[in-house]
Amino acid sequence: MKNLLQIRKKALFALVVAVSIGFPFTSLGQGVSKVGTTVGDFLQIGVGPRALGQGGAFVAAANDISALYWNPAGLAEVSGTEIFVTHSEWLANINFDYIGVGLNMGSKGSLGFSLTRLGVPEMLVRTEDRQDGTGEFFDAADMAAAVTYSRKVTDRFAVGGTVKYVSQRIWNSTASAFAIDLGTQFRTDFFGNLTIGAAIFNFGTDMQMSGRDVRTFVDPDPRHLGNNNAVPANYELDSFKLPLNFQFGISSRPIFTRMHQLTINVDALHPSSNNESVNVGMEYGFQSSVFLRTGFQSLFLEEREGGFSAGVGIHQVLFDKSTAKLDYAYRAAGRLGGIHVIGLALSF
Repeated sequence: MKNLLQIRKKALFALVVAVSIGFPFTSLGQGVSKVGTTVGDFLQIGVGPRALGQGGAFVAAANDISALYWNPAGLAEVSGTEIFVTHSEWLANINFDYIGVGLNMGSKGSLGFSLTRLGVPEMLVRTEDRQDGTGEFFDAADMAAAVTYSRKVTDRFAVGGTVKYVSQRIWNSTASAFAIDLGTQFRTDFFGNLTIGAAIFNFGTDMQMSGRDVRTFVDPDPRHLGNNNAVPANYELDSFKLPLNFQFGISSRPIFTRMHQLTINVDALHPSSNNESVNVGMEYGFQSSVFLRTGFQSLFLEEREGGFSAGVGIHQVLFDKSTAKLDYAYRAAGRLGGIHVIGLALSF
């Protein structure tokens, strides 16, 4: 009974500290947000059912291959080699896919590679004159290719960084940019090995669309007849910044035995394209094989869609040190319905 009371106190303390850190980080009297003022918003789509099942509160808890997205410092916790793929049917029949590979190189650190793709299905081309369609179809796709390096500075402190190439395409027009992510993790011996994590994402160049679709034909002097009324020209499009985001979080394991494991996570977010918010989540594991997860995303954000999430995972040892991980998560999206995410990882 005494041990149980101590565990409960640790869990409550970790939660209170996390909320105390995150609450001042938010602005309850939120003013006008900057939603829709950045480009490449697919970079803000969370990766992996383990993290999404916990409401996206993962910057301090990231210790598997999905750390390639959530906190590059967490890649240092991956032992051996790990391969990860995830797929989700995003909103409006949009497909979101991610693949990541991580390799622990011992004293030289850890190296990772990842590829993100978001695809929009084909749609009929319509114009003002031909509203029923021209007979042509167009689509759109976003892609990011990244290289990550992480290393443990000490047995408690790890740092990591990611360099990525980002591109977007809408029919025959494209835009591209380069960006970096930087992250740190620090593990303590207090309150269930409390881990503190922080990361900044998508610090990079601006993106500007260009290509055949921005071309037009104009009459340079419509006041006179007989001149060339079809001079080729290009629309001058604005450039936009990537969605910069700073995320700070803590993770505590008040219960960690051979039979039962419980992790509680809280993250505070400060994005450039929205107001501040807080993500909370927890994960319960039974014999490190079966996992149940739940969380809530975008606390204190006034204009959010949904927020609740839940998930389940099964991890099975195959042979020697090889492990297969199958995870699933559901994320509510308010009036837009819900999102289902599945992921498969293999470590060896």
